[in-house]
Amino acid sequence: MRWRTSMHGIRRCYLAPTLFALFATLWQPSCLAADEAIVSRIEAMEAGFPVQVLGNRLMAHQALSAFYGANGYQRVWQSAELRRQLIDSVEQASDDGLNPADYHADILSGLTLRPMSDFSEDLRADLDLLFSDAFLMLSSHMLVGKVNPQTVHAEWTANRRQRQMESVLRDALERSDITGTLDSLRPSDPAYRKLMTARQELTRLLGQPWLPLASRPTIRPGDSDERLSEIRRRLSLLGELAQGTETVTDPLDYDAELEAAVMGFQARHGLESDGLIGRDTVTALNLMPVERLRQIDATLERWRWLPETLGDTYVLVNIAGFEMKMVENREEVLRKRVIVGQPFRQTPVFSDRIRYLVFNPTWTVPRTVMIQDQLPQIVRDPDYLSRLNISVYRGWGADRQKLDPLDVDWSSLNRNNFPYQLVQEPGPQNALGQVKFMFPNQYDVYLHDTPGRGLFSRAERSFSSGCIRVEQPFDLAERLLASAPGWSREKIDRVVSGAEPETVVLPKPVPVHIQYWTSWVDNEGQLQFRNDLYNRDARLIDQLRKTAEGDTRYTTPVSVANPERAKL
Repeated sequence: MRWRTSMHGIRRCYLAPTLFALFATLWQPSCLAADEAIVSRIEAMEAGFPVQVLGNRLMAHQALSAFYGANGYQRVWQSAELRRQLIDSVEQASDDGLNPADYHADILSGLTLRPMSDFSEDLRADLDLLFSDAFLMLSSHMLVGKVNPQTVHAEWTANRRQRQMESVLRDALERSDITGTLDSLRPSDPAYRKLMTARQELTRLLGQPWLPLASRPTIRPGDSDERLSEIRRRLSLLGELAQGTETVTDPLDYDAELEAAVMGFQARHGLESDGLIGRDTVTALNLMPVERLRQIDATLERWRWLPETLGDTYVLVNIAGFEMKMVENREEVLRKRVIVGQPFRQTPVFSDRIRYLVFNPTWTVPRTVMIQDQLPQIVRDPDYLSRLNISVYRGWGADRQKLDPLDVDWSSLNRNNFPYQLVQEPGPQNALGQVKFMFPNQYDVYLHDTPGRGLFSRAERSFSSGCIRVEQPFDLAERLLASAPGWSREKIDRVVSGAEPETVVLPKPVPVHIQYWTSWVDNEGQLQFRNDLYNRDARLIDQLRKTAEGDTRYTTPVSVANPERAKL
């Protein structure tokens, strides 16, 4: 038996033929057929040396090392059928908003019809590594996304899906099912698949002429305008207006059929459905197909950041859609409009669990709101605090002391000198309304009622300081308390009318997911788009378009070398 010591001191064995029978039952089979070329490439990666194959860098360093080490450093992609499945999956990665070039599509696609016997032994080893690298990177991006969410959403937190990618590859090869394995790594929620389908349909518009429309003047029903011919064409391409103009007397007239199509378009884009073709509507009409695809790509990526399942029962808030829904046993049972944080006080993206409800809550005013919002109003209006039923305390906790607001020199206070606490007592003017839904978190953000219910009629509803105001919140309270002994809608009404604070702990905490999606497919199968309220899509799309790099969750840092050693 001959031994060779690797760069890391790992001794690898190569058995002489006369000793084969003796060791065959005692030695790992993989040790008998280690591919020297693969061994040397893996050792180079482990030592931190750069490795490229035909100009494409290998990126999944840790996973490649773990996989081939467990497999005895043998080649695993001898099957033309398995290679074909991987190549097809790579070429279809764009359906998920991913870039096939990140998975060596340029090289792999050229191998479609060529048997591995066409190549030298060394090149076969390199191509084997390339196929494995493509699978490992694509599978990890399918599972957890390409972009680290904290690089674009500093506050983003969730329990993400986790797998050992080398085990995923081994199982896929053992079952001879590359396609099915990769498909199983996609988010399982139907919303993800619907958005993929919508993306595929939207790609047919790429290459269509889409010259900018002037935003002024506003076009009103009954008007005649030279822009209407192009608007008709775009609405037809987008599916809002039936193809053909047989029933149109004059394509430059704003008739009833076109008005209905415009109102449908406005609704799908979160605009006021008034039929007026003004600045916001023209801006949405000018959104090019490639820009719509990027919005979808951003949403698909955010889906891949989520846990394995949202839960059988959960509450979900879409910040960009100004909407909340509750799902029970995988069926939507409630949908309400919400008000979210202003662009300068953004509602964070995270997942948690609703643990308890508070009826007739008090509101302890956050320090930022006290100083930036309320202090200037108190200085201007001495009756402000009493009118809103806000109490003033010096200190915190059990030792705090209630003060008369008139005894405080408010004009002398500032952010560096504000030793008071403001607490709004329960009542019709309380900023939290008459119920709040609590999931204690580091952002001090939660769902609650509001006395300012008129704002729910607005199309764009970003008016809060970060918390989420819920329209008709007692409907949500009733659903959440359905399994709590002794609670009913009648009891909720009695407790609220009593005006005394009461806390109710849920028998079982309910998951709540606060997300930021600017595109989705609704229950009627309509593709919806919303304005990028917080300008978050641009950063994410920029990261998605960058060349993939080694993911530190599954790989080591990427290195690049000279590819002169082998060519096809």
